[in-house]
Amino acid sequence: MIGLPASASQTNWRVLPDQPEAQTRLQSELGVSRVLAKLLVNRGITDPAEAEHFLNPSLDHLSDPTKLPDFEPALRAILGARERKEKIYIHGDYDVDGVSSTAILHRFLTKIDCNVVSHVPHREKEGYGIHSKAVHWATEAGAQLFLTCDCGSSAHNALEMVYEAGMKAVVTDHHEVQATLPQAEAIVNPHRHDGPWPGIELSGAGIAYQLCHGICRGLGLPEAMFHKNFMDLAVLGTVADVMPLHHDNRVITAFGLRSLRGTGKAGLKALLKVAQLDDPTKPLTTRHIGFQLGPRLNAVGRIDDADVALRLLLTNQDIEATELAEFLDTTNQERRERQKRILDEATEEIRNKGLDEKYVIVVAKEGWEKGIVGIVAGKVVEAFRRPAFVLAIEGGKASGSARSIPNFHLANAINLNRDILASGGGHAAAAGCSLVVENIREFAHRLDQHAREFLTEEDFIPVTTIDAEATLAEASLESLREISQLEPFGQANPEPVFLCRNLSILSLTPTRNPEHARVTLGSDGHTREARAFGLGHQLGEMPRDAKIDVVFTLEESTWNGRTQFKWLIRDFQRSGS
Repeated sequence: MIGLPASASQTNWRVLPDQPEAQTRLQSELGVSRVLAKLLVNRGITDPAEAEHFLNPSLDHLSDPTKLPDFEPALRAILGARERKEKIYIHGDYDVDGVSSTAILHRFLTKIDCNVVSHVPHREKEGYGIHSKAVHWATEAGAQLFLTCDCGSSAHNALEMVYEAGMKAVVTDHHEVQATLPQAEAIVNPHRHDGPWPGIELSGAGIAYQLCHGICRGLGLPEAMFHKNFMDLAVLGTVADVMPLHHDNRVITAFGLRSLRGTGKAGLKALLKVAQLDDPTKPLTTRHIGFQLGPRLNAVGRIDDADVALRLLLTNQDIEATELAEFLDTTNQERRERQKRILDEATEEIRNKGLDEKYVIVVAKEGWEKGIVGIVAGKVVEAFRRPAFVLAIEGGKASGSARSIPNFHLANAINLNRDILASGGGHAAAAGCSLVVENIREFAHRLDQHAREFLTEEDFIPVTTIDAEATLAEASLESLREISQLEPFGQANPEPVFLCRNLSILSLTPTRNPEHARVTLGSDGHTREARAFGLGHQLGEMPRDAKIDVVFTLEESTWNGRTQFKWLIRDFQRSGS
């Protein structure tokens, strides 16, 4: 059910429909509440056995790593190099997933006495994937095996160069593959078309983790020790690369967050400290990775050299770890400042040229960093609720990133314009492209005309998805504690959002910032304390006798030994609107 955009935030509300038969079955067989049963069904979990696994993740639930595609030839190539004491050159990527997967392979292969050297590309000097320079460096280093992680599945030319240089290659990756696979001893990628394969939703770090897990098993090493030592790295790539948090990813995230909290790695401890997340009594969440740890690891790859982040994840020295973590922290602050400047300039350009009236926004300018425009594109979409391409111009060429809204598929739009693009690709919601500056105007015009064929004004209105309607009594501390079984929250398992109707505002107390307020809500003799961020003025304008419908999440916090339970109001509208 989708409501009209009459809410305070001017979004449409979509309440997910009930599935009574499936919900009743889960209630009966698992003994859970109506609300928890509905939340499970909303996440596509209708089978009681699957629900039991979801609510109680176990390391035993990880899929068999030896069933990954080309696991056996990858195992032979890696252990063969170990036996012959040949050097293995590990090639990753410059984002969190690529750096953490590189660190997993480097640390594990070193642990089993392999001779390894690792490299992550420089975004500006090499770009994404395997540059010819990397093949040259591997040859100079005396490597005999070229091992990729988080890249390589489409690197036909680069891997031909690897073999021409006298090396062999093993690819571990999680990106979409082309019809023809490149030359390699093994392509460990569940997206291969000769599947289905287990682990198709794993990140690059997840693939590297499972490959090493399988090698560990094949060598008869203690698997429990492997999980303890490497899950903290696997969770970084899994969460930062926004993988769906079910199946293998749920296990990696649930146990990885605990492992990260108790990590013994000098670099991770230093990173937690600069992010002010080093209090051992407070649990870590996916939000901490997504908004505090991940951005710091990503920042150097965006505006400097991602090798700094890799060195942080590999160092065993406390002093070096502190220096590297502080550098990441400073670089992230610089990234934020550059991001703000580019966003401000892009916003001014969009408004001055009326680009916000277009169905697709294309904005380009000299002096913008290619490593930052992707984040800016996401911010532009949030602000103007339109698909957005943000391009950096340099030397007569424009290149950058795009982000989208539901119902506009970026990769399809790029494919329709191959004749005027130098390169481009991606997914439905995120993509990248490059073209000569002279083609920008035509590209923008074509995108706008294409979008007008099927997008409507309704598509430009954000939608708030609501898991369930609940009574004031149901949305209680007891419910929150039961719902906590769904944690950790993240992609494909979002924090539950509820709707409660016909509530009275019993009291409204502005905070120091009048945009925010403390609210007491009431219905049928029950009351609830709530916090409203950014909605203080709108709530204050409601007549005292008005009833409101409230969209909210639940929160439990402890301060000075006192536990507090509150609703966090996300949106509201007058009842009956």
